[in-house]
Amino acid sequence: MAASPQSSPDSSAEILHDLVAAAMKGGADAAEAVSAHRSALSVGVRNGALEDVEREESRDLGLRVFIGRRQATVSASDLSPQTQGRLVERAVAMARLAPEDPYAGLAPQDRLAQGPLADLDLYDATPRTAQALEQAAAQAEAAALAVPGVSKSEGGHAGWSESEWRLVTSHGFEGAYRGSGHSLGVGVIAEKDGAMERGGESRTTRHLSDLPDAESIGAEAGKRAVARTGPRKIASTTAPVIFENRIATQVLSPLIQAIAGPAVARGVSFLKDSLDQRLLPQGIDLIDDPFRPRGLGSTPFDDEGVAVTRRALVQDGVLTTWLLNSSAAAQLGLESTGHASRGLAGPPGVSTHNLHLAPGDADLDGLIAQAGTGLLVASMFGPSLNPNTGDWSAGVSGFWFENGAIAYPVSEVTVAGKLTDLYARLQRGSDLQFRGAFNSPSLLFDAVAIAGK
Repeated sequence: MAASPQSSPDSSAEILHDLVAAAMKGGADAAEAVSAHRSALSVGVRNGALEDVEREESRDLGLRVFIGRRQATVSASDLSPQTQGRLVERAVAMARLAPEDPYAGLAPQDRLAQGPLADLDLYDATPRTAQALEQAAAQAEAAALAVPGVSKSEGGHAGWSESEWRLVTSHGFEGAYRGSGHSLGVGVIAEKDGAMERGGESRTTRHLSDLPDAESIGAEAGKRAVARTGPRKIASTTAPVIFENRIATQVLSPLIQAIAGPAVARGVSFLKDSLDQRLLPQGIDLIDDPFRPRGLGSTPFDDEGVAVTRRALVQDGVLTTWLLNSSAAAQLGLESTGHASRGLAGPPGVSTHNLHLAPGDADLDGLIAQAGTGLLVASMFGPSLNPNTGDWSAGVSGFWFENGAIAYPVSEVTVAGKLTDLYARLQRGSDLQFRGAFNSPSLLFDAVAIAGK
């Protein structure tokens, strides 16, 4: 099977093939080997002065072996032949002693991704020196400090990284892809009447050319800090609540956790009986797309080598699928959906790729006007979820709005509700921005319990 066109030619492929062959020779019935290579450089500044520089170089191996329905995984950061030999011996010995798992095994061969693998434009070789990163971080910080009302800096930071992931299995799969990351961010404190509020902005992109300029990032950080100064407390009530697009995914994240195959198979999911049922209002799609060019969650195959595909997890409001790796699929009598996710050690879990909730028609101002009076949530902390019932709560801060307009900032507020009820009344904004691997427009819920003073 062909490797991705993004793969860098080095010895990792040969090492992985050798590990798999040695494992099979040593008594394994099946095996898979992975390698992860990463280089990273990050620079931090505070008040215009260099604060820290961090450089990372890592080359790691992982090996998973199967003896019947017993499995074991081992990993190492030493690529020497002696270490490779010890890895194989240890993995096979551990597998012989492991308990049987009736669902353990490599991904079914007919589910594997077939080459040539998609080139998703995930790698940007633009060099970033420590000096260039320091300059960008300092510019972002200076722009934030220049915003009237900003009094202190919590520091600016800039970074660059590149990585390669490669997978080889004993049943014929080999694939690899490279990715890069360029990041820039700053945090500041604004002060009013002796009270201080934090604000920040940061972005990460695959390509440097997609990264917003330092001045705009800094200005946004300062603006967000100043807007939060002078917060009031509000009385407990039930009112419309809007979660702005930057944090709206935190309201949807429990949905993703609840449709994860392992959770469904264990019965610890408040959505375990919701497949093919209406979960969101009619007309709303929740889409997972592994093929988005330059996407932070893009991948040409999942971490078991299974083919990935663009799919609507929720289509027209109806839950269409679980997120399945091969083990969870076997437990549920289904097929893998290409959502296996793993590190170097341990069996795969599941995760999405590039996930987004399709936008609606009204922008944020339109949602506020529609709601009339209520709470706009701009930050969230300490969310709590009962995974069996879907009861959810979170500490939040943001802004109270009245008559369709922002009135004043608020803090020390808790919002709570049963997620199945909230999801059924979800209303979308039009302000979808692709900032990460999970994105959502602002979300309006018409009546939410709010605990205040």
